[in-house]
Amino acid sequence: MTPPRANSAAARDIANALHPYTDLKAHLETGPLVITRGKGVRVWDESGKEYIESVAGLWCASLGFDNERLVEAAARQMRKLPFYHAFTAKSHEPLIDLSEMLIERAPVPMSKVFFANSGSEANDSAIKMIWYFNNALGRPKKKKIIGRLKGYHGITVAAASLTGLPANHRSFDVPLPGFVHTITPHFYHGANPGESEDEFATRCADELEKLILAEGPDTIAAMFAEPVMGAGGVIVPPRGYFPKIQAVLSKHDILLVADEVICGFGRTGNYWGSQTLEIRPDILTCAKALSSSFLPISAVMVNERVFQGLADESHKIGTFGHGFTYSGHPVSAAVAIETLKIYDETDIIGHVRRVGPHMQQELRRRFAGHELVGEVRGVGLIAALELVEDKETRKNFDPARKIGASCTKLLEKHGVIGRLMAGDTMGLSPPLIITEAEVDEMLTRIGHALDELAVELRREKLALVK
Repeated sequence: MTPPRANSAAARDIANALHPYTDLKAHLETGPLVITRGKGVRVWDESGKEYIESVAGLWCASLGFDNERLVEAAARQMRKLPFYHAFTAKSHEPLIDLSEMLIERAPVPMSKVFFANSGSEANDSAIKMIWYFNNALGRPKKKKIIGRLKGYHGITVAAASLTGLPANHRSFDVPLPGFVHTITPHFYHGANPGESEDEFATRCADELEKLILAEGPDTIAAMFAEPVMGAGGVIVPPRGYFPKIQAVLSKHDILLVADEVICGFGRTGNYWGSQTLEIRPDILTCAKALSSSFLPISAVMVNERVFQGLADESHKIGTFGHGFTYSGHPVSAAVAIETLKIYDETDIIGHVRRVGPHMQQELRRRFAGHELVGEVRGVGLIAALELVEDKETRKNFDPARKIGASCTKLLEKHGVIGRLMAGDTMGLSPPLIITEAEVDEMLTRIGHALDELAVELRREKLALVK
C-alpha cells in the first residue's frame, strides 16, 4: 500500500491517534480509511468513494447516517439546557421523559431506568447493581457472574471479564476473579452428531447447571446473555434455548440480564431481542440504537425486586454511590427521545419485518452454496456468513492466514464497509432503514468480494502444489 502523503488526514491520524480494535503497529504502515460523510445507508471516504455500510457502523446507526430530526432535537436541547446531571436527586425533562418511554416499551415489567454512556458502562453498572443487591439481601458470597464463551458485553474491566472472547482478555489481565463462562449455544459447531436443536438446547441448559453446581449456587449472582450473540459471530441460539436456560437460573435464584445493546429497538424483528428469543430478564441493558448512535447514551432497566434491594441498601448507607457525570445527559436523552418517536411514527418494526425476511432469504439463496461459506445464519436485520476452509468438515481457516482481513479489504474494494469477526465470520447488521433494493445491491457487492477471494485462494493453493 502507498504510504499516506504528508500532512494528509491519514498521515495526521497515524501521527496522533490510537485506534480501538486495530493492529497498532500495522496501522503505522497502512493508515486509516478516512470517512468524511454519510447519507442513508451509505458513507463516503476522503477520495469520494462510496460504500454501503453493512454493519451500521458498529451495529448501531439504525436510522442511517443522516437524520435532520435528530440534528434538530440536539440543537433545541443545546439551546435550552446543554448539560445537567442526575446526582443527588437532580433531574431534568429529557431524563424524565426518556425513562418513562423506556419503561413503557420494556419487554417485561420493569421498575426504574439508570442511564450511562455506552453498552460497556451499562453492563458494568448492572454488575455493580447485582453485587449491591446481594449485599442488601445479606448474601455476601452470592457474587459470581456467568457469561458465555463468545459472548460480548463490552471492554471496561468488569464487562471485559464477562465477555468470552480471547482477544478481549489476552494481555489485559482479565477476566477478574468471580467471572465464569458457560458453553456457546452454536448448533453449527457445537451440536453432537445426530443431536437435534432441542436436544442441543437441553444440553446447553444441563452444562449451565453443572457449572452452577460446581461453583456453588449460593455463590452465583447472575447470568448475562445477548439474545443474538453479536461480536462472537452473530450466533442465534437453538429453538427453546432461553426458556430452558431461564428455568435453571430460576431454580437457583440467579438473575438473568438481557444484554440488548445490539438486539434492542427492532434489530431482530421485534422491539427487543428478548421478545424474539423468549427471554424474561430481571435486568435489561441497552445502548447503540437507543439514539441511533447520534450521541452516546445507554440504559439499565431493573425490575421492582432488584430496585427495592438497591433502595434499601442506599437508604442504609445514605446514598447509592454509583453514577457518571453524563448519566442521562439532556442532549443525548433528547436525541434518544426523538429516535424512539421516529421508530414509532415510521413503524420501524414493521419495516424490519418486511425487509428482514428478504435479506435472510437472499443471503441463503446467494451464498449457502458458495465454496467459502459454511453457514448462513441470522434473524431480522442481523445475519452472518461464516467462511470456512472445508465445508464438509466445517473447518475454519487458520487465523494466521488472516482471511478476514483479506476479505475486509475486498469488501471495501467493491464498495462495502464490512466487519469480519470470530472465526472469519462476516457480520451483517445494516441500518434498519435499508430497503429491499439496497439489500440486493449490498449482497451483490458482497458476492463480488467473496468470488474474488475464492479466486485468490484457489491461486494460492495451486502455487503451493507447484
